[in-house]
Amino acid sequence: MTGLKEVWVFSGVNAKFPAAVFDVKEDALGWIKKNRLTGVLTKYPVGISVYEWAIEIGNFKVRSGRDSTPEFIGKFSSAAQEHMHFEDGNFD
Repeated sequence: MTGLKEVWVFSGVNAKFPAAVFDVKEDALGWIKKNRLTGVLTKYPVGISVYEWAIEIGNFKVRSGRDSTPEFIGKFSSAAQEHMHFEDGNFD
């Protein structure tokens, strides 16, 4: 998966939707710090779902029919995604 574009997505605590998307991690870190935000910054692949990405890198295997339902795929996230937790703008 070389050459895969990635972005950094920030989601605040209890947010239903992300608050911001950055293509440069340092820009995200500065924005989080400046606004004293609490939440999670997560790296996402672009042009492929996290579900398909996790399967391709060998981090996830479909083990049952439930694992390939639209509901499961639509909610899928992976612990293999690089992510950082923040509280009041500080890396936790």
